[in-house]
Amino acid sequence: MIKYMLVAFAAVVLSCLAQILLKKSSGEKKKHFIFDYLNLKVIASYGIIFICMLLTIYAFTGMYYRYGAVIESLAYLLIMLFSRMFLKEKITRRRVIGNCIIVLGVIIFTISL
Repeated sequence: MIKYMLVAFAAVVLSCLAQILLKKSSGEKKKHFIFDYLNLKVIASYGIIFICMLLTIYAFTGMYYRYGAVIESLAYLLIMLFSRMFLKEKITRRRVIGNCIIVLGVIIFTISL
């Protein structure tokens, strides 16, 4: 089951990186509005998200669904960290508290099942 959990975690990390890539693409000026949707970063991001979907489906074939919820909730923390690293966004106390509440809630929900 550990193998499937690692696959699920890898899917979450890749998904977060794809979201950062989409955000970077949205900040760039394009010649025409159609290039907001048809450029390498956007197409690559959606391709990565599709691969993440396949990885997640595979991961759920070998692990309990309740563990998937915990692993998926880590995306909130990763997005916050990746936004700081790649987009130079500030990590505020409010964001940290909000993310901790989300993860803690998912963990409590999972334990109570």
